[in-house]
Amino acid sequence: MQLENPQMGVYLRSTPTIDFDSDIVRAFIRDNSRENDPVMEQVISLYYAVRYLIRYDPYTLSDQPGDFAASRTLEQMRGWCVPKSILYAACCRALGVPARLGYADVRNHLSTENLRRQMGTDIFYWHGYTDVYLNDKWVKATPVFNIELCERFRLKTLEFDGLEDSIYHPFDLDGRQHMEYLNFRGEYADLPFEEMNRDFAKYYPQFGAADKGGDFDREVVLETSPAITEREILEDIP
Repeated sequence: MQLENPQMGVYLRSTPTIDFDSDIVRAFIRDNSRENDPVMEQVISLYYAVRYLIRYDPYTLSDQPGDFAASRTLEQMRGWCVPKSILYAACCRALGVPARLGYADVRNHLSTENLRRQMGTDIFYWHGYTDVYLNDKWVKATPVFNIELCERFRLKTLEFDGLEDSIYHPFDLDGRQHMEYLNFRGEYADLPFEEMNRDFAKYYPQFGAADKGGDFDREVVLETSPAITEREILEDIP
């Protein structure tokens, strides 16, 4: 059905970044969806697989385009919003479902202190999501924050039913501000690496410095449980 529209072809191709024809991506799809299920069920199953199984880690930011590839994210089994959304787009395209990469500038009130210090701001430029074509319309999906992170920061988990947009809630479970969408940049057939990299160099000049680094899982545990011991941190992090 979705292949009948020739304009959708650009959103179905494999690229060096959305490399769904790689062995590791194909294996991930086989392991996390059932081939004989309806396509919608497979698309939803893979959304949750990307969200839950790939650890959210903003310290994996790279200035090398190859590090954004879906296959690379599966090799690391961690990534931030942009590579995780690329991986999900690859999964959808492998199923014959058109998918494109969407971007927005957001203010994230619940990032860690060390991350905000290194970034120099709480604005995340080029926040990534996946735009998927289902039932004759585009729907936004954000397969980014793993369940442990949501529980630690008391965030409402983002569910995805393939019918409605799934983007971040503005408030957490305690009514504190969480995510503000400041600017939607639009959707792309492939990663706009050069434009994104220029903006990162402009807005995050310190983030690529020699002292860049951090253990995001550890920072989250420390900031959400100040009295926790180092041993308990190691036991708490998968």
